[in-house]
Amino acid sequence: MSASKIISFADTKPERDESMPAPEKLISGTPLQLTENYYEDEKGRFFTGFWSSAPGKWHVNYDGEEEFCQLISGEVEITSDQGEVARFSAGDRFVIPAGFNGTWETIEACKKLYVISLVG
Repeated sequence: MSASKIISFADTKPERDESMPAPEKLISGTPLQLTENYYEDEKGRFFTGFWSSAPGKWHVNYDGEEEFCQLISGEVEITSDQGEVARFSAGDRFVIPAGFNGTWETIEACKKLYVISLVG
């Protein structure tokens, strides 16, 4: 996609990908996920779109990326390896910083707007 043009989600057909967490990361449930990526910059370091997940829990590692999220629907709980718990529901906005390790649990099927920037 050209970086010299405004990208409207309304006028863009997203790249769609259905997936599950890797078996070694899955803790519980069957969290089928759908990623609808609307934009990726030419260097492959910035992404935005929508992501949704069925209920389940899995390990997450944000080693080389930072992510802004706005939860559109559902409920999630994110727990750091240090035991800090953050719970979010529809309308909430949050950032997961690079270096975060822990678990993501989709409690109620969710959909979020995401903006990811690779760091380093």
